[in-house]
Formats: sequence, C-alpha cells, structure tokens
Amino acid sequence: MIRVRRPRRQTDRGSVSIELIGFLPILLILALAGVQLGIAAYAASQAGTAARAAARMGSLDDPPSSPSAAGHAAMSGWLADGAQIEPSTSDDQVHVTVTVEIPSLFPGIGFGSVTRDATMPRGDEG
Repeated sequence: MIRVRRPRRQTDRGSVSIELIGFLPILLILALAGVQLGIAAYAASQAGTAARAAARMGSLDDPPSSPSAAGHAAMSGWLADGAQIEPSTSDDQVHVTVTVEIPSLFPGIGFGSVTRDATMPRGDEG
C-alpha cells in the first residue's frame, strides 16, 4: 500500500491568542471604568452619610462635638480628608451640605465632586 502524503492544511492555530491580545486592552479599560464607577458611587454614599450625621449632630441642643467633626467621623478616612462640610442653622432646622472629591484611577483625569445635603429639625429638649 502506497501512502500519499497530503499537503498540510493551513490551520487557525494561535489566532485566538492573537485576538485575545488585541481585545485585552479593551477589557482592561472596561474593568477599570467599572471600578471607577463604583468609587464614584461610594463617594456619593459617603457624602450622604456625612451630611446626615452632621445634621443630626447640629440638631442637638447641647452637641458633644461640632457638626463638621461628626460628618468627618462618619466617613472613610481616605475620603474624609478632602471633604468640605458646610452646616447652616436657623431657629428651627439645621441644613448641611457635604462636597466630596471623587478619587480617580486614571492619572490626569478628574471626575469632579459629588454634593449631598441633609436637613434636620432643631431639638426642643427641656
């Protein structure tokens, strides 16, 4: 029996690896964008928590600390350092505005800041 040698077919071996290498930067950018979106949502949540804590503290007749100190204490340390807490009081209520800078994963790109407000009635103890 005589064997006839067939010419070797061109295969696509390795093409998937090359396609993956080409698509990998896009996947990494999408993953980082998702993480950045999570950081922005976390900063907004922390700003709201700080605003409510500061407003609660400001609503007390004899508060143990200032509203700004209470707002900073309610936040994560890495976000609290750059937060701006602005309480304003009237005869019947306390209004607090908290502004937090959104940290950036991408160097040179700023994502701005997030602002949250809270209002609480003043306490009528005694």
